[in-house]
Amino acid sequence: MSPFLNSDNILRSTSSIEYHPLLPFLPESTKILFLGSFPPQRKRWCMDFFYPNFTNDHWRIMGLIFFNDKNYFMEAATKRFNLDLIVGFLNEKGIGYYDTAEAVKRLKDNASDKFLEVVEYTDINALLEKIPDCRAVVTTGEKATENIVKQMSLSEMPTVENYIQLKETIILYRLPSSSRAYPLSLEKKAEAYRKMFEKAGINF
Repeated sequence: MSPFLNSDNILRSTSSIEYHPLLPFLPESTKILFLGSFPPQRKRWCMDFFYPNFTNDHWRIMGLIFFNDKNYFMEAATKRFNLDLIVGFLNEKGIGYYDTAEAVKRLKDNASDKFLEVVEYTDINALLEKIPDCRAVVTTGEKATENIVKQMSLSEMPTVENYIQLKETIILYRLPSSSRAYPLSLEKKAEAYRKMFEKAGINF
């Protein structure tokens, strides 16, 4: 089984409640923590990792920013992403991933955040305790941002391409969704992501 899968959660998931199928990915010196809402159904995955849907542009955005090549992390012939390449890159840069919900109910049979009902929120403070070098928590959608605001009892929610102070040394930065349903070009999304990385002091 993939080292990134949470086998216990997969086994206890039912047709009504899904528990998070992935373990938090937290490099030793995590500086940026991406927090989404919840993974899509596994039938939509092309790899056992975060942003596993081949039609989601997250890894194309990362390729464009860091390597000037939207296809850098892709294996076009097999319509998959190169997981080994992704993991090596993330460990080098100190970029971590998890989600804001530990368990959800899907109100419809699709990947839309609109139809996710959160059953259990992620303990974000517990995650942050494991990554003392973290400078920014980054969300890429309204649902994930709302979940953090609720779970951490924040008084405000950042608008897209803006940030608020989450803790004394950590900002909460909200970015445009990498879903193709979000009406913004790949190049403009990449520019927004680039500004976040610059703010957090990540080298290109």
